[in-house]
Amino acid sequence: MTYRVGIIGGTGYTGSELSRILCRHPDVELAALTSRANAGTKVTKINTFLKGYTDIEFTEKISDTKDLDFVMVATPRGVAMNEVPALREQGIKCIDLSGDYRLHDPAVYEKWYGTPMTDVEGLGESVFGLPELFRDRIRGAGLVANPGCYATSAILAIAPLMKSGLVHPDVFIDGKSGTSGAGMKPSERLHHPTCGESVIPYSVCNHRHQPEIDMAVGMFSGTVPDVMFVPHLIPIVRGIISSCYFRCKREVTQEEIDEVYEKQYGAERFVDYVASPSIRDVVGSNHAQVGSKAMGDRIVAFGVLDNLVKGASGQAVQNMNLMLGLDEAAGLDFPGLGV
Repeated sequence: MTYRVGIIGGTGYTGSELSRILCRHPDVELAALTSRANAGTKVTKINTFLKGYTDIEFTEKISDTKDLDFVMVATPRGVAMNEVPALREQGIKCIDLSGDYRLHDPAVYEKWYGTPMTDVEGLGESVFGLPELFRDRIRGAGLVANPGCYATSAILAIAPLMKSGLVHPDVFIDGKSGTSGAGMKPSERLHHPTCGESVIPYSVCNHRHQPEIDMAVGMFSGTVPDVMFVPHLIPIVRGIISSCYFRCKREVTQEEIDEVYEKQYGAERFVDYVASPSIRDVVGSNHAQVGSKAMGDRIVAFGVLDNLVKGASGQAVQNMNLMLGLDEAAGLDFPGLGV
């Protein structure tokens, strides 16, 4: 069976990356991409990198395309909660990449995002889509909230240690991300003379991925971490590294910590536990790397990924595969660039 998939928001970095992956997916037909500004225009006229891989046109609304099996929402926050309910009423499975459905408490959503959550029923039914931790919940789900990029890199590093009981629940995260994570809209902070040869902290202790980290680690480990998260912008296009610092309840050895991570990720296709995580190893791929260093009663753990693939579009396709009962690696089985 071939599934017809549509993307709401087809011209942003995330929507474009979804298009790139899905147009080569063996079980999918890329059937629709929306763009209000480009409706009626050939997709390849705007996304020229897709020439030879699709011949469809942008539509203004996803409802302009009939008989869709699956829809991805790759828009700014606030759009998905208005689009998803009608899609689900038609029996269409959905993934939201925007953040609307990530935080399961409407009050927490309003606190962090500043607006009310209008689809409270969908919020309660959505599944947090980090396959390596919540695979069984994702399989067969009708609505999945794709995690944020920083959140994915940090949660992968934090959750196994929290579950192990070896560390205290307080954790400091030093995150560093490439400029594509801020989206396509130009800003003063993203202006090349500002960020091109600099490291810029931003949204210190109020970044919207922080409550995701609290929620997901708590769901996985039974312990809600006390998180201090400091993100930084660095002068690369793609990639994230989250360095996560822990206090141990006793002195630990590297062998003990290695065993914790190997038990969690040893059989995973897309998360590799390595000695020296590298952004260059994972850029362009759906692979993430996790590493750690034990230092007596302290541990530092690292989560590394491509923010547009494992941190967004690739993970969404991985979730889609689980939701549709496909091979989890379908359309994603390619390595990082390496250089």
